[in-house]
Amino acid sequence: MRETIWFLIVGGMFVGMGVASSLFKRLPLTGAMLYLAAGFALGPKGGGLLALDITKDAALVRLLTEVALLASLFAIGLRLRAPIFASLWTLPVRLGLLAMLVTVPLLACFGAWGLGLAWGPAWLLAAMLAPTDPVLAHDVQVRDANDLDIVRFALSGEGGLNDGIALPFALIALACCTAGPGSAHAVPVLRTLAETVWGIVGAIGIGALLSFATTHAIAWLRTRYAQALGLEGFFAFGLIELSYGAAQLLHTFGFLAAFAAGVAMRRAEHRATGERSPQDAIGSIDSSDVAATAAHPDKAHAYMAESVLGFTIELERIAEMAMMIMVGNLIGTLDAPLVTWRSIALVLALFFVVRPFAVELSLLGSRAQPMERHLMSWFGIRGIGTIYYLAYALEKGKASDIAPLAPYALAVVTASVFVHGVSATPLMRHYRRKRARACPAQDG
Repeated sequence: MRETIWFLIVGGMFVGMGVASSLFKRLPLTGAMLYLAAGFALGPKGGGLLALDITKDAALVRLLTEVALLASLFAIGLRLRAPIFASLWTLPVRLGLLAMLVTVPLLACFGAWGLGLAWGPAWLLAAMLAPTDPVLAHDVQVRDANDLDIVRFALSGEGGLNDGIALPFALIALACCTAGPGSAHAVPVLRTLAETVWGIVGAIGIGALLSFATTHAIAWLRTRYAQALGLEGFFAFGLIELSYGAAQLLHTFGFLAAFAAGVAMRRAEHRATGERSPQDAIGSIDSSDVAATAAHPDKAHAYMAESVLGFTIELERIAEMAMMIMVGNLIGTLDAPLVTWRSIALVLALFFVVRPFAVELSLLGSRAQPMERHLMSWFGIRGIGTIYYLAYALEKGKASDIAPLAPYALAVVTASVFVHGVSATPLMRHYRRKRARACPAQDG
């Protein structure tokens, strides 16, 4: 009977969200809010059908969030259709790297002085909260491969970069927690710096090389021999897993490799298609002979990239549902209260002080206009990346030191889901109107 109820619940949610998806685009409401509430309702304080514990089930939570992040990071990379050396890329690099370098120490100081945490846990909490979220941010992400809007491109690229770059901060913080108070000097700074540089450069290289090799090999087989047709989802999954596995094997940042793989696949399509949009390159498709489009020399790259993108976007939405249900359930099983003056102070400090300051500082000298900077400052959405690093720390570190950080992390994610979710639709609609008035020819 319990399994039957689960089938009904999951099926009802999938159908309901499919029907209501258009409504959410017009209202200050997101699916993530409903999923979060559903996860809580399924927990011990509701229907009692699901009871995940962040400490006991840390390994499972880490694995699930890892898979969701990989799919989302690849999908984000595949949306970013700009030449690698285009000036547009400087914004996500500034936000993904420079803003993180500002965010982590500021949050760590607030954790130590404002929340009364020891320095090791304070740094760890800062590392958990530093990455912005690629799973929940689809309302402010680029809408498709033709979207080069500066705000959406910057926020999308930032979400793709900083989930991987947060890893060395988390590892250093874990080392400090393990070694105890006053041990920061024991962290080998030069070795950590070298490993970080290799982790970034190596991951980008691995993801890009594997993606280029796979994409061109499949396109060659399709256009030359009419082989390897269909099953684009298999190629997407395979490329994601190969990139992540190779990056982990070579001690680089696997999340960054998955993102780079998506970017490289889109870059291969862009080079093959030129300045035409992928849709123009594909043209009309004969539904009775789709293989002819997939194997056409002028359409193969565009068709493959767009097919893979469609698959990963659907996967991303399913991941959002699963992850938010999980987070809602974790909130329902917490031993400590979620809303306290300390957690409220942390949310206010991050959203209204640390994030805006880090963004403004990292964007000094950039071409971003004041309104664009304000939007980038506000939409520092926190979500699954934070949950991943929380579970990772609980799995790798001493649970008694790290478990007290769980209410803080979950409180920030919950606040972000609702506060950023409610504000995304009206703020982005206002931004589009102002941008359309300023650049009618470009937006028309």
